[in-house]
Amino acid sequence: MSSKLTLTVSLAVLATMAAAAILAPVLAPFPPNEMVHAAFDAPGVGGLLGADGLGRDMLSRILYATRYTFIATLIATTLACMIGVSLAIIAGLSKGWVDIVIGRAVDILMSIPQIIFALIILAIAGVSLTTLILTMAVLQSSTYYRVTRPIAGDLAAMEYVEVGRLRGERLHWYLFKEILPNMVPSLLAQFGLGLSSAALFISSLSFLGIGIQPPAADLGGLVRENALALSTGRLTPLIPAFCIALFCLSVNGIVDWLVGRFSDKPDVK
Repeated sequence: MSSKLTLTVSLAVLATMAAAAILAPVLAPFPPNEMVHAAFDAPGVGGLLGADGLGRDMLSRILYATRYTFIATLIATTLACMIGVSLAIIAGLSKGWVDIVIGRAVDILMSIPQIIFALIILAIAGVSLTTLILTMAVLQSSTYYRVTRPIAGDLAAMEYVEVGRLRGERLHWYLFKEILPNMVPSLLAQFGLGLSSAALFISSLSFLGIGIQPPAADLGGLVRENALALSTGRLTPLIPAFCIALFCLSVNGIVDWLVGRFSDKPDVK
């Protein structure tokens, strides 16, 4: 499959999933928490995609779960990018002890397994959507810092930045006029990868029971709720799992195109 076709398919899939998440209240045939069918009803008998273990309509549940996954993933990744890039620029411009302190703090954060860090924070602060998003943002910010810190350091040493410093330019000038525009290719690729990573992470936490709490659920929570259906021959848990995989594959397809677009390969259009 060509890069252009991959991009088109990936964008179409993500646009469809985003539209489904935004229009969930309109598209859902039933309220997501209303028991309208028998437990684990098959598709057709219990709605278009069947029913879960409590008789709730699976199509309605998936539409709302996609909304939770999209919101948490997008906000957490955006916050992580802002935190990590800001710290990288501050460290790159300041250098000295500021650079050392920030670098060692990031090293400590990266040395702790993410799932253990999340378990500790959620156990102390309590499980909520806000806490979950902030925890993911802090964990992911270390990756953005490591990716952008060398770039920020190289750009800070450029002659035009030194000229700006001598002119007395303020931090926002370095940030928006010189440094960030030159980081765009790397940031776009990392942001896409961060979306996939965040979606998988929040789904993993929800599957373990420490993500978004019932009766609400994201896609990972739906897999956990309906895992027993596999023993009865139902494929209900595979539908939200397929949605997670489809989201990650589509994001990675766009990232691959972006990497090719900003590379020097002449055959990538």
